[in-house]
Order: sequence, then C-alpha cells, then structure tokens
Amino acid sequence: MVKLATAREGRLYGPRLFRNRFEYMNAGLYIFASIVLLCGFAAQFSLEPVSGLVLMVIAFVIMIIVNFHDLFAHLAGIDFRVGLMQYDAQLAFVEFAVPIVQALGTVCYLLGILFLLLQEEKGYGFLKFEKHAMNLLVAGPALWLLGSIHNSCQIYERADGHVQILQQSVHLPLLMGSLIFLTAAIINMTEQTKYDHHGRYLLGQLWIWMGMFGSLMFVVGGMTNVVKVFKMQQMANGMRLEKLRGGAQDRLIQEREGLYVPFAREDLPIRRKKTSTTPQNEEEARLMTIPPSNVGTTPGPTPYKDVLVGQS
Repeated sequence: MVKLATAREGRLYGPRLFRNRFEYMNAGLYIFASIVLLCGFAAQFSLEPVSGLVLMVIAFVIMIIVNFHDLFAHLAGIDFRVGLMQYDAQLAFVEFAVPIVQALGTVCYLLGILFLLLQEEKGYGFLKFEKHAMNLLVAGPALWLLGSIHNSCQIYERADGHVQILQQSVHLPLLMGSLIFLTAAIINMTEQTKYDHHGRYLLGQLWIWMGMFGSLMFVVGGMTNVVKVFKMQQMANGMRLEKLRGGAQDRLIQEREGLYVPFAREDLPIRRKKTSTTPQNEEEARLMTIPPSNVGTTPGPTPYKDVLVGQS
C-alpha cells in the first residue's frame, strides 16, 4: 500500500525527462508488486502454499521501496527544506506523513508473514511468534487504512477538476483494498482463537479470499495511477497543480532565487555591508567619473631634445 502520485507542484523535482522516467518506474513497480501480491494469495490454494508467502514478502519489499520513492520525491520537490512544513499543515500531515504511515503498515504486514514462515520452517520452537504474527497482520492493514483516509482528506484550491478526478480514482480503490485487508485480518484472528492451528494454517480460507479481492483493488488503483501519471505528463504545460499554502510556496521560490534569507524573522532588519567612504576612495571615484573626451587635452611638457633643435 503506497501513497503514489500527487497533484502538487512540490512533486516536480529534477529535469522533466528524469522525473518522468522515475514516475513511470514508480507506477510500474507498484502494479508489479500488486500482481505479485495477488499471485501470492492465489498460491495458497496450490500444493506449495509456502511459495505464496514468499511472493507476499517480495511484493511488500517492493511496496516499501515505492513508498520511500514517494517520500524522497516530496522532499526533493521542496529542495529538502523541511522547515516549510510549519507553514503548510497539509504538506506535513499528508505529503510526508502518509508515505511514512504506509511504509510502517507494510513493514508490519511483512514481519507478520515472516514470523509465519519462520514457524513453518523451524517448527514448534517459534510458537511464541504466533500471537505477534496475528497482531502484526491486523496492525499493517490498520495503518494502511489510516494512511488512505489521511490521503483522501486533501483539500484542493487550485488544481483542475480533471486532476482531482484522477486523484480520487487512485484513492478510492486503495482505500477499499485497505478496508478489505483489515476486515479479513480481524475476522481471521477471531476465528483462529477457536482452533489449535500453527504456521500457515493460521491463515484461513476467508482471509485468503478477501486478501485476493483486496489485492485486486490494489491492482486497479495501480492501473489508474499509471493513467494519472500519463495524463499529468501529457498536460504538464496547461495543467494547474496545487501549490504550497501559508506562504510556503513564496518562501520556496524566494529561497531558490536567493532573494530571501531562509526562515529569518521578517520583523528584524537584514544587515547589509556598507562601502567605506574615505578621502582616497572619493578621489578615485572622482577620477573615474572624468569623461574620456577630456583625457589628454592638457599639453604635456616639451622634450629637452626638441628645445635644442628649435633654438638652433
């Protein structure tokens, strides 16, 4: 579960060609991870269900990488000036907090699957990890749902309506998928308390089926994100994106142009270096102001040889 592309100008980092490549790679990696996750759930019905858990681990590792790319993209978009968050609350609570929360949720889910794999491979020596694994399988989707709700609470003031529709078409499938995963984990935990199962048998049939539907929603969200990235790059010249609020956008532009001291108090005057005015400097300045036409008009002294020749 990831945050994916945003409709802010703060995401516009680096040269255009470089940025477009990384955005396409980011979107493609997420679709690939979602498909691998779907295959991992489907593999639970095969003769080698452990291979499905391995596929889930691979998918979650890729999702963590995508989340860190999103976080880096937002930091690079504001030149890593973290202090701008104090002026724009949405920048702090949505653009930066959501990728971190989503990454933490993915790490929790990944650890839960790893604990079950350890118990499956090592045997009953790791029974103490059962409870932790089940709790982590609930905590992960809970953090995903929190991040999805947080991500859906963005307020747009300047972005085009077309951009907002594309944005919501990505948010809604991810929100629904997170909710399905959380519901499946809670139901599975309550059901497994009635049985004495261990290892992969802690993952019931209902958890597997609901996980497949949740993964399918993630695939749909990834596909709409690819469409959104393509549309945003095609309409890059005539499309309005969301700016930073609270004066953060102006401060960022001023700092980039070197016209503003970063985060200096506006009520304090900025000291400027004054040029000292000494008599020698005044004389040099006066000589520099003499027009070129007046230079060389005063006749110089006659050479001694010319005087002798004139007298003879």
